[in-house]
Amino acid sequence: MNQKLPTIKEIARRLNVSVSTVSRALSDHPRIGAATRERVKQLAKELNYEPNAQAIFFKQKKTHVVGVILPYIREEFFSEAISGIEMVALEHEYTILFGQSYDDVEKEKEVVNAMRRQRVDGLIISPSKTTLRYDHIEALDNYDIPVVYFDRVPLSEKANRVYCNVYQGTIEMVGWLFNQGYRRIAFINGPDKIAASRDRLNGYIEGISRQKLKVDMQLVENTDLTKESTQDAVAKLLALKQPPNAIITFNDYVHMDAVQYADKQHIKVNRDIIFVSYANLPITAYTANPPLASLEQYPYAQGEKAMKMIIRLMNEKNAETQEAVFLSEEILPTLVINQYQPR
Repeated sequence: MNQKLPTIKEIARRLNVSVSTVSRALSDHPRIGAATRERVKQLAKELNYEPNAQAIFFKQKKTHVVGVILPYIREEFFSEAISGIEMVALEHEYTILFGQSYDDVEKEKEVVNAMRRQRVDGLIISPSKTTLRYDHIEALDNYDIPVVYFDRVPLSEKANRVYCNVYQGTIEMVGWLFNQGYRRIAFINGPDKIAASRDRLNGYIEGISRQKLKVDMQLVENTDLTKESTQDAVAKLLALKQPPNAIITFNDYVHMDAVQYADKQHIKVNRDIIFVSYANLPITAYTANPPLASLEQYPYAQGEKAMKMIIRLMNEKNAETQEAVFLSEEILPTLVINQYQPR
């Protein structure tokens, strides 16, 4: 027969003190003497007593749960971010409740509402590629649930954001390609709806302009991040009268779909055309044609910073006074040059 878990009442009965005395002693209340506190804590330890979390949360009006919504948890980029989020959460005794939008805004709305009903103390989110408006997320403010966006962040400064400066990174990437002797530099960008796509495009245009080259928009294609859309973009670039000799892809997943198609078209990948990308995911090292360069966006660090930011916001929410200040954390990317030798 299973032994019942010890309660505060059991500790109070054994020590012949009141329940309120035990409760205060366990929470180090200054009105309880040191000797009594020590007796209570010692017996609690011997009995393997654990506080009733639900009762504490009810009293504090906190659940110590933070919601995290991502497009796909299976993606290596986001799984790295999750590790960073969880590490900080554990250090501060928070539990994480994960949800996936599957890159669909309607699914995202469902998950946001589910998080609200679960009474999460805060929310960390990387919006879906089809999210154009943020009303369903901003509505959480009515429930005193602070929100931190990371990686894919709104353009508005009236949002708490953790993001990588891909605009500056793209300028650096174009400069590196130029220094390697490439002039026909194409770009396969992501969906226009994603702010990161605009940052990449603006960085590409600025990078080309800084090299005194004419910006040729025929060299710019978009993908909705599906394999079919990416391969269609590559086909259009290869069909140009003057095809590119270098292609920048939106991220490493787009890169893998792009080079797979190019290879089938008998293009000697990273010889006839070189490919560079974003994210620097470790998985690309195990592929036949990894990018020759990839922009490291530090997903683990983004996750860490996002969790630290939401903790700060939750603490400020519970403070007597709070300022209406929106937090922003910018991470500078690093262009990683792959030592891989093409086939």
